[in-house]
Amino acid sequence: MTERIVVVGAALFDGGRLLAARRSAPPDLAGRWELPGGKVEPGERPEGALVRELREELGVDAEPLAPVPGEWPLRPPYVLQVWTARLRPGSAAPAPLQDHDALRWLTPAEVWDVDWLDQDVPAVRATLARWATEARGS
Repeated sequence: MTERIVVVGAALFDGGRLLAARRSAPPDLAGRWELPGGKVEPGERPEGALVRELREELGVDAEPLAPVPGEWPLRPPYVLQVWTARLRPGSAAPAPLQDHDALRWLTPAEVWDVDWLDQDVPAVRATLARWATEARGS
């Protein structure tokens, strides 16, 4: 069995907008956009990794809500799982602290205005489908 390392991405929503983060490194990813997040460490649950990564990368206190159905391959042995999340009351505003040089809050109509990393595109599509379903249910 090959080792599989989970990377958790945050579909961070606030006021009907989704947060996108522009990579500053490594050079082959710099300038493209992703859902912020990072590796799940050994013994860590995905939702705990999400909270930790958003604190480290963006300086925010976030609350994971629910997993987005699906899993997307990254460079082996990595796979991407996405969770919806929201900022906790009183959290600082997100700021690009590590690995990113810009952030954008995107409305549903603006989501495709940024150049997403290829591996994030299917995850963003699944996130949008989930977002639309939840919006109709509320």
